[in-house]
Amino acid sequence: MKQKSNFGKFLLLWSGELVSAVGGGLTSFGLSVYVFRMTGSAADTALVALLAFLPTLLLSVPAGVLADRMDRRLLMVIGDGCSAIGIIYILLCMMRGGATLLQICIGVTVSSVFSSLLEPAYRATITDLLNPEEFTKASGIVGLAGSARYLLSPVIAGVLLAVSDIRLLLVIDICTFFLTVTTTLIVRSHLETKPEKREASFAQDLKEGWRAVAGNRGILALLILSSLITLFMGSIQILSEPMILDFSDSKTLGVTETVCASGMLVSGILLGIRGIKKHYVAVLSASLCCCGLTMIGFGCREQIFLIAVSGFAFFFMLPFANSCLDYLARTNIPDELQGRAWGVIGFISQLGYVIAYGIFGVIADHVGRISGLGVGRGAGFTIMASGALMALIALGIYLNKDVRKLEETARVS
Repeated sequence: MKQKSNFGKFLLLWSGELVSAVGGGLTSFGLSVYVFRMTGSAADTALVALLAFLPTLLLSVPAGVLADRMDRRLLMVIGDGCSAIGIIYILLCMMRGGATLLQICIGVTVSSVFSSLLEPAYRATITDLLNPEEFTKASGIVGLAGSARYLLSPVIAGVLLAVSDIRLLLVIDICTFFLTVTTTLIVRSHLETKPEKREASFAQDLKEGWRAVAGNRGILALLILSSLITLFMGSIQILSEPMILDFSDSKTLGVTETVCASGMLVSGILLGIRGIKKHYVAVLSASLCCCGLTMIGFGCREQIFLIAVSGFAFFFMLPFANSCLDYLARTNIPDELQGRAWGVIGFISQLGYVIAYGIFGVIADHVGRISGLGVGRGAGFTIMASGALMALIALGIYLNKDVRKLEETARVS
C-alpha cells in the first residue's frame, strides 16, 4: 500500500527547484542574447543551447540507474551544487574581458554534465513522496517551476541587462544554487535514507530500466511519438529569441517571453488545483495538436502582439500535455524501477531536441539567406513549418491503440 502523502515536503523541495529554474533562466536568456549579439547567427545560438542540453540527455539513463541505487536527495544536492562550476567558469571569463563562444560552450557543457544527476532523482523523489492520485496535481505544480525560467527570468533579465550586463545575471544564478541545495537537504533529513543497491550490477540495472520501458508497447510507442513532437517543438524554443532579436531589443524580448510563458502559469495553476481525472490520451493529443497550430501563428509575422498571443496559447496548452504524459508513464511503471525508467524515458522522449538544436539554427540561417529576408524571417518560416508537422504527428498519438491502452492499465493505488 502506498505510504502516507508528504505533500508539504514536496512543496519545499519544489520551492528550491523553482528558485533554481529562475536562476537558470537568467543565465540561459543572457547567454542567448550575448551570443546572438556577438555572432549574429541563429546556428551559434542554437549550438550553445545544444551543449547545455546534450550532456544531460546522454547521461540521463545512467543517472536514472544511480537514482535507484543511491540516495536520490543526495544526488540532487550533488547535481544542483556542482552544476554551478560551469557558470562560475563563464563568469570568470567574462570578468577577464569577455567570454568567447568556445569558453561559453565549455561552461554550459560542464554545468549540464552535473545537472544530469538531477532530473531522474527529482522525478523519482516525487513518486517517493506522493500518492498516485496526487501525481497530476504535482505535475502541474512542477510545471509552474519549469515555466518560471520563461515567465519570470526573461523580464527580470531584460530589465537587468538594460542597466547592467550578463555578469550580474550569472552571479544571481550562482547564488540560487545555495538555496536549492539547502531545501533539498532539509527534505532529505526528514526522509528515510535509501540504502545503496548492490545486488545487481550497474549494467543489469541499465537493462532493467530499458525493459521497464521497452517491455510496455504503449509507453514505448508514446515515447517514440513524443520524440518526434520534441523535434518540431524544439524549433520554437531555439529560434524564438533570434527571430525577435532580429527586429527588436533584449528588453522587448524579455517582456514578450514573459507574456508567452504566463500561459503556462495559468494552466499550471489550473492543473495544480484540479488536475486531470480522465481521458489522458485524448487530452495529450489535443493539447499537442493545438501547440502545433499556435506555432504557425507565432512565426508568421514580425508583430509582437501576434507573437505574444500565439506564444501564450502555446505555453497554455503545454502543461496539459506534460501532465498527461507524466501520468501515463508514472502509473505504468513499478515504484522500484522509477529512477532508471525515468532516465530512459527522458533520453528517448527528448532525442528530438538534440536533432532540433543541431539543425534548426542552420536551417533558419540558410532560409534567411536564400529568401533575402534575414535570419529573423528564416527562423519564423522554420517555426511555422515545424508547427504544421507537429500538429499532424500529435493526432497519431490518439490513433495508436497501444498508447490508449495505457489508461486501462494505469496503477491507481
